[in-house]
Amino acid sequence: MPADANPSGDIFGGWVLSQMDIAGGIHAGQRAQRRVATVAIEAMHFIKPVHVGDVLCVYAASERVGRTSVAIRLEAWALLRRLGDRVKVTEGIFTFVALDAEGRPAPIASARQVEASQFQTPDRSSDQ
Repeated sequence: MPADANPSGDIFGGWVLSQMDIAGGIHAGQRAQRRVATVAIEAMHFIKPVHVGDVLCVYAASERVGRTSVAIRLEAWALLRRLGDRVKVTEGIFTFVALDAEGRPAPIASARQVEASQFQTPDRSSDQ
């Protein structure tokens, strides 16, 4: 991790942003039920530094859902020195576009389709 920090032990903001992008992409992909790509980052605020030895936790929630894009509100919190206080360090809104197999914008699944897919059990017939 020292390669991702400055000489004072502060983690680079770009590394924190990349972790938020990964978390946002997972959330957006689950919501869209397909591959997604980041198209915009808005309102990014670095509130406090993250230090080497802190644990970064990223939380995501859908902010807006359009026909082919979804905006995800992300908050990054740090557990100071792995076991200490939990403090909010960064927040922002990331927008992702859903993509088809050719990489073109594609419709996002309806909320009902997403809900139905979350309660399907895997086919276990191949386990026998």
